[in-house]
Amino acid sequence: MPEKRTGRELPAASAPVHASTPLPESAPTPGPMNPAPSAPSARIPTSRPAASQAPPSIPGAEVGDSLPSVPLQYLKGRGAQFNPKNRFLKNETVREHIESIDDWMIPNPETQYLEETAKGIVNKVDSPDVGMWYSMNPYQGCEHGCTYCYARNVHEYWGYSAGLDFERKIIVKKNAPELLRKFLMNPKWECVPISLSGNTDCYQPAEKKFGITRKLLETCLEFNQPVGMITKNAGILRDKDLLVKMAKRRLVSILVSITSFDEDLRQLMEPRTTTAKQRLRVIRELSAEGVRMGVMLGPMIPGLNEHEMQRIMKAAADQGATFSAYTFIRLNGAIKLIFHDWLYKNFPDRADKVWHLIEASHDGKVNDSRWGVRMRGEGNIAQLVAQQYARYTQKYGLNAEEWELDTTKFMRPGGQIRLF
Repeated sequence: MPEKRTGRELPAASAPVHASTPLPESAPTPGPMNPAPSAPSARIPTSRPAASQAPPSIPGAEVGDSLPSVPLQYLKGRGAQFNPKNRFLKNETVREHIESIDDWMIPNPETQYLEETAKGIVNKVDSPDVGMWYSMNPYQGCEHGCTYCYARNVHEYWGYSAGLDFERKIIVKKNAPELLRKFLMNPKWECVPISLSGNTDCYQPAEKKFGITRKLLETCLEFNQPVGMITKNAGILRDKDLLVKMAKRRLVSILVSITSFDEDLRQLMEPRTTTAKQRLRVIRELSAEGVRMGVMLGPMIPGLNEHEMQRIMKAAADQGATFSAYTFIRLNGAIKLIFHDWLYKNFPDRADKVWHLIEASHDGKVNDSRWGVRMRGEGNIAQLVAQQYARYTQKYGLNAEEWELDTTKFMRPGGQIRLF
């Protein structure tokens, strides 16, 4: 049975799995940041130098950041390899002196689903550079385990770590459909599109077990409430029947996220996601049924996947995508520690290059919170990526049409369709 949690209780932080000091289909085409004819294959070393305090190789790391130290094995199937300290918790549990333990193994437990009685499901989005007004997220935390995911930091608000906890402790808002119905019945709601979901993937593995996203779509269809969706999971095809009905009323638009056609890279960077081939299948099958489909290229990471931009955009357009978007990598909060650890473990031969290219795109840092800049970066590298995107968007006919979700059909049960 899933563990049940209600209200606003703050769960205790899980014990980190690292030692820390609690101080306050063809070969990819070369791109401008990848002049080499072939990139070295990914490698997974079993250990790295200990780091009890922020090393100079992690610009932006501060005293108080909890960093990994000599893991005994690589946790396959997980993006993060440790639990960074939760900045909201004063105390943390650590494991030290592993040399005194004969048989020390880092546990890799199964994913836990924690049922939450949420107080709300639709949230207003104030950021001007994410392209949405409101969002709803049936799950917090994400088993996909993408190392770069900006949603990791949100898990700290729930009392957990942005690292392994984010992937292994999934908060399930089982009352989300009821909350959405209550929200839409409010006479003060003036219909605008809602994003499903703007934080964690609504089709992550938990959806197959709980089916909350499907129930949310059923409610939206009943009210003629338009939604924009983004996912990297082929599980969305389970809801094809609903999506086709919504598409006929111009109530749904879907972005499929594709970061790389390099399967080795995907398995390391997005360990529990659908393959790129399956994501193209999603675009093909749903677009064939009249659903407006697009491709999200993000994040673009110089030295890792930015050279694949043209190939991804062409493949998506060939499968029926009509629009696109992209983001440039930024590593805010605990994500910089998680990504740095992952990068140097898996790509030691080019980790310095990748890290410095990211720094060069964010004014010497890897993190950026400035609206209007944070999603695109700045400097020569970011400009080259932006120029590539603009060129291939035009070449493959993406974003060529003016298209909007229809908000005029919104109707509460028993009411009338809005005329204006």
